[in-house]
Amino acid sequence: MNLSYPITYIKGISVQRAALLYAELGIKTCNDLLNFFPNRYIDKTTFYAIKDLQPNTSEVQIVGKVVHIKSVAQKRGSRLVATFKDATGSMELVWFKGQKWIKDSLKINEPYVVYGKLNHYNGNFSIPHPEMELVKDYKKKLQSKMQPIYPSTEKLTNAGVSNKLMRNYVQNLLQQFFEVIEESLSLEIIDSFKLMPKRDALLNVHFPKSQENLAKAQARLKFEELFFIQLQLLRKKLINKTKIKGFVFEHVSDYFNDFYNNYLPFNLTNAQKRVLKEIRKDVASGAHMNRLLQGDVGSGKTIVALLTMLLAIDNGFQATIMAPTEILATQHYHAISEMVKDMNINVDLLTGSVKTKKRREIHQNLEDGTLHILIGTHALLEDKVQFDNLGIAIIDEQHRFGVAQRAKLWTKNSLPPHILVMTATPIPRTLAMSVYGDLDISVIDELPPGRKEVKTVHRFDSNRLSVFKFMKDEIEKGRQVYIVYPLIQESEAMDYKDLMDGYESVSREFPSPKYQISIVHGQMKPADKEYEMQRFVNGETQIMVATTVIEVGVNVPNASVMIIESSERFGLSQLHQLRGRVGRGADQSYCILLSSYKLSEEGKTRLKTMVDTTDGFKIAEVDLKLRGPGNLMGTQQSGVLNLKIADVVKDSKILVAARNTAIAVLQEDGNLSKPENAKIKKAYLALSKDSKIWSNIS
Repeated sequence: MNLSYPITYIKGISVQRAALLYAELGIKTCNDLLNFFPNRYIDKTTFYAIKDLQPNTSEVQIVGKVVHIKSVAQKRGSRLVATFKDATGSMELVWFKGQKWIKDSLKINEPYVVYGKLNHYNGNFSIPHPEMELVKDYKKKLQSKMQPIYPSTEKLTNAGVSNKLMRNYVQNLLQQFFEVIEESLSLEIIDSFKLMPKRDALLNVHFPKSQENLAKAQARLKFEELFFIQLQLLRKKLINKTKIKGFVFEHVSDYFNDFYNNYLPFNLTNAQKRVLKEIRKDVASGAHMNRLLQGDVGSGKTIVALLTMLLAIDNGFQATIMAPTEILATQHYHAISEMVKDMNINVDLLTGSVKTKKRREIHQNLEDGTLHILIGTHALLEDKVQFDNLGIAIIDEQHRFGVAQRAKLWTKNSLPPHILVMTATPIPRTLAMSVYGDLDISVIDELPPGRKEVKTVHRFDSNRLSVFKFMKDEIEKGRQVYIVYPLIQESEAMDYKDLMDGYESVSREFPSPKYQISIVHGQMKPADKEYEMQRFVNGETQIMVATTVIEVGVNVPNASVMIIESSERFGLSQLHQLRGRVGRGADQSYCILLSSYKLSEEGKTRLKTMVDTTDGFKIAEVDLKLRGPGNLMGTQQSGVLNLKIADVVKDSKILVAARNTAIAVLQEDGNLSKPENAKIKKAYLALSKDSKIWSNIS
């Protein structure tokens, strides 16, 4: 017998029921059920005597006997009432459903353990629909003083799969398979962290004898789960470094030096210099670079990306940047073309709206090597796009691309190009360790000199007139203003209406010809969007009314005011990204968060955080606590953090310990071939085979 057997091997689970458990909860094997953990527990450590019951007690457990049963008529139908006695007094047990079955199954004058929610009416106590078990059966069980409550679904409940039934299944599983549960950690790890053995941990997480046992069991299982994630990520990183060969960029020559000495628009910050050094070391090593570059909005990631691409060109390679939207790709194209316009470098742009004739020209120039840098959107991934010699691929705002899409860039060459992944969404340390544990991480943690912090305020809708007055004052000074409306896919029609209503009220307040207004939203044609954007960029319009399409990618140093309508409908990282659209010039910039008075607690926390700090990493920590890891990086859709018991936010200390332990194990024994790591290796191989979840994160 082993735990990979289907759950039909467990006493009481039919083929039909197994199919239902798989469809609803993904439970297919005995191991799946063993690792399907309760999400809470009911403490049954206390037995009450009937004379000691208090009207304010909620759930109670009593031992006694049923001495009498009767059916009582009521307005609609009837109810079944049993008199229940212990040595100290009597009370009633009541049923409104299933009366015939209950009446037939109840045994008079036999001792029962009864549990349920206590009702108090007219000085009398009763328990409606109690859980009941004969004392002799209760004593035979894997008895837990704390009763597990398992996650369920409406379909399971309707099909009669109650919590009691789930408990029975798990109990039967433990009784049948307890002896085949194998230890998965080494003795050294168990001893050094004083961890509970695996069998005991699984028994106590399902049927804990005490709070203390439960805490020890959970700590053991959380450590194990996080340890094996880290082991997998770190081994992948090790393999990337040792097995996957990378192109060697050994020369730092004409292109890089010419740009650095003659065309750099500003002096690099120390953080940018440090990151460049890390990248140069990677690309000169002969190993494949897989690096994540984090930097807050406006921290100067694009310059680092360009210098990295110039290194590739110096060594005879081509480079590419892939961005998630046409707007962002176009912005990168304009910014980079402008910076290298006096150098002999060929840069081009490939997006969905590029015409066929131009596409052919790009394909031709790519294949014969005359095109040095290609910037684009998903269009870069098409099979027709073939490079002559791609040395580095830079992916911007990478969490917007699926794993399969990113992996396609690898296949453009015989050897995979170096990969630099950039994000302006700061990632908290704990999440970076879990989701990007197989990448090397660089952080640009200082803004270029001369940048002023954006002043942020929260105003309610009733302050709109004073906000309009402030806009007029700023426009008088020659500045420009963004007004952004929410865009939530499910309610596009409603959002579009909000945007158009907003546009009309702004137009009334700011009439032409004195004021000119641009409008941009997702339902416009790319060419129309580009035209409106360009008018704003060129200063022909003073106000840009838009949905979140401008969240990433518009660079207008003259824009000094960002007004976010219905700001309570935005997530923290989105608010932070939008605020990053202003403060790009030397002038003082402002972000005004408009909201209704109706704010949830979470909404209040988000807006207060934005007012209190502009530090992207602090904001990301709050966001992680509010939203949980699954939503933060879009990892839910990629199934990366499909954790069964651990939580990377609440269990960050365990995560750090698990990662450090995994590093130590691999430093000593990279292939896990030493006898003392045999158990770890066996569990690791089984996990790697079963789960595709961590194998392709970066």
